[in-house]
Amino acid sequence: MAYYQNGQLIGIRRKVFISHFKGDSAEVEEFIQKFANEEQVFIPKVLGANENYDYIDSVNTDYVMTQIREKYLLDSTVTIVLVGSCTHSRRYIDWELKSSLRQGNYTPNGVMGIILPSKGNSAYLPPRLESNWEKGHGNCYARYWIYPTSAKELHNWIEDAFLARTTRTHLIKNSQEILKYNRKCNICNITH
Repeated sequence: MAYYQNGQLIGIRRKVFISHFKGDSAEVEEFIQKFANEEQVFIPKVLGANENYDYIDSVNTDYVMTQIREKYLLDSTVTIVLVGSCTHSRRYIDWELKSSLRQGNYTPNGVMGIILPSKGNSAYLPPRLESNWEKGHGNCYARYWIYPTSAKELHNWIEDAFLARTTRTHLIKNSQEILKYNRKCNICNITH
């Protein structure tokens, strides 16, 4: 599907999986409303951001990762992690990233992070995102950004992540074990 701005063709609207901590749901909904619904930059695939909450209730990691891949990631091409205060400590974020970065029978998703407005210019990144990022966006698979100032800016970031699927896959770091439990948050010092 094409993406137009002011009647001018900008590019393709990619299917984007939105990974987030439910504690940030107000900002997540605002991001989706503005950039997916109003600006039409991307087509959202989201787990648990709104009243259509589809929680996968299982402790079986392989089952959960398969469900995430089949229900949400399968036809998405880019994963955006919306980073708030406690995002870095959440096991589901780690699982969604692990599934997004998987290689094998399918092309991995491009991966990028966006710092939510409530965090200003910095936040703790989820460890799997951080291990695929390098300061200055040099020799790395993933990128992360401060909240976008325009639809065009976000579109360009999504395109960069999309292109990484074929140009930077050799840089993917995804061998670390998945989080079995939520970790203690570095910000609030509790485990949610």
